[in-house]
Amino acid sequence: MTQPDSLHGGPTDATLALRALARFPDRTAFAWDDGEMSYDEAAQLIGGMQAVLLRAGLVSGDCVALLSANRAECWCATIAVQALGCAVSNLHPMGPRGDHAAQIDELVPAVVIVDGQDHAVRAADLAGDCPAPQHMTLGGGGPLDLVAQARVLARTSDCPPQDRSRPELAATANFTGGTTGRPKSVLRSAGALAQISLTILADFGLPACPRYLAVAPISHVGGTKIVPVLMRGGTVHLMRGFDPVKVLQVIARDGINMTLMVPTMIYALLDHPDIEAADLSSLELLLYGAAPMAPARLAQGIERIGPVFAQLYGQTECYPIAVLSRGDHDPARPDILAACGHPVSTASVRLIASDGTDAPTGTLGEICVRAPMVMSGYRDRPEETAKALDGGWLHTGDIAVADETGRLTIVDRIKDMIVTGGFNVYPKEIEDVLTEDPAVAMAAVIGVPDDKWGEAVVAYIVAGTGQTPDKIPDKTPDTEALRARVREAKGAVHVPKAFYVVDALPLTGLGKVDKVALRAPHWEGQTRQV
Repeated sequence: MTQPDSLHGGPTDATLALRALARFPDRTAFAWDDGEMSYDEAAQLIGGMQAVLLRAGLVSGDCVALLSANRAECWCATIAVQALGCAVSNLHPMGPRGDHAAQIDELVPAVVIVDGQDHAVRAADLAGDCPAPQHMTLGGGGPLDLVAQARVLARTSDCPPQDRSRPELAATANFTGGTTGRPKSVLRSAGALAQISLTILADFGLPACPRYLAVAPISHVGGTKIVPVLMRGGTVHLMRGFDPVKVLQVIARDGINMTLMVPTMIYALLDHPDIEAADLSSLELLLYGAAPMAPARLAQGIERIGPVFAQLYGQTECYPIAVLSRGDHDPARPDILAACGHPVSTASVRLIASDGTDAPTGTLGEICVRAPMVMSGYRDRPEETAKALDGGWLHTGDIAVADETGRLTIVDRIKDMIVTGGFNVYPKEIEDVLTEDPAVAMAAVIGVPDDKWGEAVVAYIVAGTGQTPDKIPDKTPDTEALRARVREAKGAVHVPKAFYVVDALPLTGLGKVDKVALRAPHWEGQTRQV
């Protein structure tokens, strides 16, 4: 007898979240410097937000763009939207105004919600730049304040949280980028989000009752730990920015036993003089990812902080893919410290050689993945979706080797993307800004090894020759002005750490800039090429 497909469907992430809030009503869900929010208060706020959004006309299948600092209200808004069967697109809190506006224009969201406290200026800017959607704020007061309206409704009306989510509906539409073309919106289903949470619970070794310090943006990977923490009855301690002194203080004061950081944050902690006297004895798990850590610095971290490190590996199109567990962090095995770990329990991983066959143990192959966490596809990009999911596998673009235990070590990257300080930087975006300057005829941006940032952004530029009307003849580019131009257009993360002014860029036989040749001298002698 054939059963309906829904019979074997799992929960959504919103379902898991609302279930956790109902299970531990009196516990503290979120805490921050001057306040806290209980599980029950979070549930009430979610219900109130849903009532406001439904009155505003939000219907299942709509998209909502959200921009916020690390605030409990941000997470509540996310769950409120997803539990109504809608998708959230998280705008990067460090992104420039132009990118935010372009992404909103592409998404055509029903509502744009912006943090009215930490991003008040950007909220006003985007309301003017993108007038078509409805605009609301998280806090800040005024008639468009979603939080204020929701709390009034929660007090005066019976509006418990609703769960209209379904596993097959899109729940996120977060943007990635590429070396060519405009950024891509990656669609992930509500069921896939739930699998992320369940995989984290199964494979990441969370404490029995987590006290999680969310210092990385919860709009991105830092936020994927919140539902698992709440499912364990734990507390999420929120910070609105990284400050090494404050991090050390909060860990000691609040007995933090779990956190997630990018390597540059960890380096700042290790290099701070206060770490020697800091009480970090409560810390059981320090997750790191988004960029590799230098094995020497990782060994230093294990010595100073303890055997609490675990590395996560994934990408926007699928997260997580692999985990390097605490047990694998052995300073006596630097080869293991350079690895990204074993595949998570919910993922099937193949290393596919250039000829399409499986790469034998110890040989290079592209990491390809099948998992319930894999994206549904790129929004409105069927050809690129088909390419990324060719043959029924997600092609990550990362080249790795596997040892006899199945442990993966990434050694190169097919894509040109640079990972610096835990942030993804896409060279073409910087190259386009640089070549807007009439003093620059050509530009090529690459990542080079850097002990602090993992990779540092550097630019090779060719001075304008006067061969075209928009170029100034023989003018030497002003590199400080170029830095300022990039900072204004794309933000500080994208600013090249160094410029090399050259007579010409190396080209391939097809006339394309040969970035392999540009990278080679910088990466000579390195054990890995990312």
